Amino acid sequence: MSKKHAIGAVLLWSTVASAFKLSLGYLTPLQLLFYASLTSLLVFGVLYAKDFAPRRENLRSAYLGLINPLIYYTVLFSAYDRLPAQEAQALNYTWPLMLVVLSIPLLGKRPSVRAIAGLFLGFLGALVVATKGNLAELNFTDPVGVTLGLGSAVIWASYWILNLRDERPLVEKMFWNFLFGFIYVATAAFLTGSFALPEPKALAGAIYVGLFEMGVTFLLWYRAVENDMAFASNLAYLVPFLSLVFISVVVGESIAPSTVVGLAMIVGGIIIGRE
Repeated sequence: MSKKHAIGAVLLWSTVASAFKLSLGYLTPLQLLFYASLTSLLVFGVLYAKDFAPRRENLRSAYLGLINPLIYYTVLFSAYDRLPAQEAQALNYTWPLMLVVLSIPLLGKRPSVRAIAGLFLGFLGALVVATKGNLAELNFTDPVGVTLGLGSAVIWASYWILNLRDERPLVEKMFWNFLFGFIYVATAAFLTGSFALPEPKALAGAIYVGLFEMGVTFLLWYRAVENDMAFASNLAYLVPFLSLVFISVVVGESIAPSTVVGLAMIVGGIIIGRE
């Protein structure tokens, strides 16, 4: 059963880059985040209802919810809003590399020679994606979009490190993170005048993102890792490549060879750097 959980999570996560891009054709990044995070809050609220028990530890979510969903997804959706989906998802996938970098000052880890080699290969791959393979001129079509894509990876890696010491059950932690996070998102939407009732297909896209990017897929993945970490971890490397298939078929983007090569370098760098 754990293998089915892992396969289900990987397949669902492979579709979300396409869902981001299609939904952003109708919604602003903040509008998409508002409805998606509301969906996730409702999902985790239903799952947590029978065990609902406020405690002091849940105040930790007051700052975790600021990072995720508010800051992380605002930056990520903004990257997808500016860049082709294939580029945004490849740049965001550098987060394991960012995790290695951030672990040096934050966790006091010394990177091995193998880890350094992985970082070099992975970030070179990100450069290949961002420049569309034109490394000689370092010409970025959208420097702000590239910065947002890489920035989302830094934010997610930081969030991951902060969660290392959070031993609360997953559903409890996610509910409180999204409760605080949705309050922040709703406040930001109110202050920026972003409230709007979307048309049905736009709302459907936001609900899909809330369910399968932020919501139930995490539960599937948690169960998969809990039972067979090696299988789940290796299968996860398929996500960005399967995403390209969906982006090509569903979104209609023509996948650039530089994206495939750069993404392969990023994944290769992550694999090499694993310790």
